[in-house]
Amino acid sequence: MKTINFSKLAILPLLLLVSGVVYAQQPSLQFFRPNSKAGLNIFEPSQQDTVAFDGLKVRVGGDFAMQFQGLNQTNSLDSLVELGSNFNLPSANLNLDVQLYDGVRMHLRTYLSSKNHNESWVKGGYMQIDKLDFIKPGFLAGVMEVTRITVGMDEFNYGDAHFRRSDNARAIFNPFIGNYIMDAFSTEAFGEVTIQKSGFLGVVGVTNGKLNQSVVVNDNSDNKASFFGKLGYDNQLSNDLRVRLTGSWYINKGTTTGTYLFGGDRAGSRYYNVMQTLDGNGNAFEGRFNPRFKQLTAIQVNPFIKFKGLEFFGIYEVASNSDDQGAGSFTQLAGELLYRFGSTEQFYLGGRYNTVSGKMTENALTQEINRLNIGGGWYLTNNVMAKVEYVTQKYEGEGWISTKYNGGEFNGVNLEAVISF
Repeated sequence: MKTINFSKLAILPLLLLVSGVVYAQQPSLQFFRPNSKAGLNIFEPSQQDTVAFDGLKVRVGGDFAMQFQGLNQTNSLDSLVELGSNFNLPSANLNLDVQLYDGVRMHLRTYLSSKNHNESWVKGGYMQIDKLDFIKPGFLAGVMEVTRITVGMDEFNYGDAHFRRSDNARAIFNPFIGNYIMDAFSTEAFGEVTIQKSGFLGVVGVTNGKLNQSVVVNDNSDNKASFFGKLGYDNQLSNDLRVRLTGSWYINKGTTTGTYLFGGDRAGSRYYNVMQTLDGNGNAFEGRFNPRFKQLTAIQVNPFIKFKGLEFFGIYEVASNSDDQGAGSFTQLAGELLYRFGSTEQFYLGGRYNTVSGKMTENALTQEINRLNIGGGWYLTNNVMAKVEYVTQKYEGEGWISTKYNGGEFNGVNLEAVISF
């Protein structure tokens, strides 16, 4: 009955074989974030044209992540399952990046194995346009030197945390195991325009507000488009100092759309079987929090500072619903401080503190979740890394009293090995 699991474990030697055979043949693509250590701290890819176009190119890549989990958990009801120390089922991605034309590129990611899905399925994809030469050579060249158009069914550019999170098996950019508690990530039909010039950044975009696509309309349908954007500044001020500060927003006024901003990652959370009860109450997304607000408004502010090997990334985020939906609101705060060292900064040590607190409605009781991560890692090569962390997460506040989260807590040590190419 578990043959699917053994087939997933077989992905490891397959990815190792592909990485060894294919990586040496990987073509250079235009306006592309490398899927390796070289992609660390790249947010929006640069719009500098550094790769000459010489025909259609296909880049086949992949990700593999394997964890050893050693967590304990408890709650006030003593109703949670006992967690042992063992390996989690590995996760894997298949990535296709295609240079279709000069300044036109396609990305497609397939989850071969994930916590939440037994079957392989397409996570999403997009087309990125940095030149309009397919219309006419040099068409609006001056505009496109600072402008990018992205259209697809994939993650859209709200906030900066999604550039550092683990996307199923692509965990090479995440210094810890888990993503943030309110994990802003969704795959929706979208279009966005990005402008970058002299360190300044602007993004405007629209999605259809749906994670699961359907054209069916019924009596309960109140579908509205989601609008999002970002303003920021990102500059290497000196050889030792880089400063980035951005602010993002997301607005959806529908009651049947826009509820997946913090619950669109269908791969599942990174901590396995946490907060699962003895009677089976639990899901693949435990450890995270999604308020599922209707008529959602969200704002995320992200500072990033890197001085030599010292690196700070932060989140200030507020998510709320409308007065008609109860005037609920949650605030997320996070601070991540790392020190990268070694001849190529291949080692790092650091910590992350993340807290979410608020109310589902204006008159509801307060709910709070606090998490602390401490750990470090080693990039054995540009494409292989290993990391270890200690994590502790607690559920506090009167809003949890009548639930399994009353007095809820999990903590322990995790290890993760990652291959990305």
